[in-house]
Amino acid sequence: MSKYDVIVLGSGPGGYVTAIRASQLGLKTAIVEKENLGGVCLNWGCIPTKALLKSAQVFEYLKHAEDYGLKVKDYDKDFDAVVKRSRSVADGMSKGVQFLMKKNKIDVIEGFGKLKTGKKLDVTDKDGKTTEYSADHIIIATGARSRELPSLPQDGKKVIGYREAMTLPKQPKKMIVVGSGAIGVEFAYFYKSMGTEVTIVEFLPSIVPVEDADVSKQLERSFKKSGMKIMTSAEVTKVDTSGDGVKATVKTKKGEEVLEADIVLSAVGIKTNIENIGLEDVGIAVDRDKILVNDYYQTNIPGYYAIGDVTPGQALAHVASAEGILCVEKIAGMHVEALDYGNIPGCTYCTPEVASVGLTEAQAKEQGYELKVGKFPFSASGKAKAGGNADGFVKVIFDAKYGEWLGCHMIGAGVTDMIAEAVVARKLETTGHEVLKAVHPHPTMSEAVMEAVADAYDEVIHL
Repeated sequence: MSKYDVIVLGSGPGGYVTAIRASQLGLKTAIVEKENLGGVCLNWGCIPTKALLKSAQVFEYLKHAEDYGLKVKDYDKDFDAVVKRSRSVADGMSKGVQFLMKKNKIDVIEGFGKLKTGKKLDVTDKDGKTTEYSADHIIIATGARSRELPSLPQDGKKVIGYREAMTLPKQPKKMIVVGSGAIGVEFAYFYKSMGTEVTIVEFLPSIVPVEDADVSKQLERSFKKSGMKIMTSAEVTKVDTSGDGVKATVKTKKGEEVLEADIVLSAVGIKTNIENIGLEDVGIAVDRDKILVNDYYQTNIPGYYAIGDVTPGQALAHVASAEGILCVEKIAGMHVEALDYGNIPGCTYCTPEVASVGLTEAQAKEQGYELKVGKFPFSASGKAKAGGNADGFVKVIFDAKYGEWLGCHMIGAGVTDMIAEAVVARKLETTGHEVLKAVHPHPTMSEAVMEAVADAYDEVIHL
């Protein structure tokens, strides 16, 4: 039986980052993975979807070349080639993680891991052989998968999840996307840009429902402008896959409507991968599909930890990585501060992009703050206009009494690369006046942050 200081179960952006940090801290480390290093994020999520979205964006540029004074006579898309490029990018990233494992002297154990009592786990390889391992600290990072609704069972062909959406053998003419969170709107944008007729069906009253109301309204306007159909306060109650395509029955306030499509993409959230990994055998506490942990990701059983999507925090790659680093630094005896889940940025990579951190305006009002709210549209930004990216805005929310930056909400080109300014500023407890007096470069998209702050304090120049 092999003995380690740390064994990490799962190699997604939580698991592999945790393993690397553990090794850096001098801990003998192994990682267990049943499929591909990098997990869903690198292989079937964050990275390959961004490759698809980039192809869609380039195709959009070609379609609008004349807007930039350019003439492109012959251009077309090759759907297979777009998918192949995405898979190539994912494969390259997974190989990169393999290199990092070797570089950091981390043992990679291939197979399905199952926890046992006494800080042990069994790993069964593809040939069915089971080997026992032990460690002083076992960290669960098994992630999540596409959630299935009883009314929307996935068959992998006509009713699909995100994995199948990335590798369809041919481009559908019509697609229904159920759910308008990050996964739903990213795929809706991709397929619409490539020429598919797309309808989004959202159960709640607005798309991207976790975002600020102004952002939701702007994205809906942008999507409708592109020709996408949006149905909010709507529910798919059943699907019929018996014919050539799919018939989806959608319940709305006006009654029932039957939509026809080639494919239905179910993007209604995620389901944690906690089945059959031995949680019950060890006695690890679970509540509503999540493993219960303390501020340092310790479960109720000493020596067992959990990070990432399987825990109650936000199901985001960067959250899983941060949790894993904090977890092993605590194990190594370092002084660490608990993660501030109120300062986690969220990013959605459709066009226009969406990025946010902190409280929405509605949440801030509910908490009783007196607010200063500023908003700067990209239509007033020189850089945005020059780049042909005038859709969207930056919105900032401050506590009027103390100047605390309560929230920042962006929609527009490249805003996912801009949101970190607000995250760092909020971490440093920066006030609105400090942001306003920090000189921002011109012409840039990022100066819209300064302009939005200026608007909050009635000092805006370019609006």
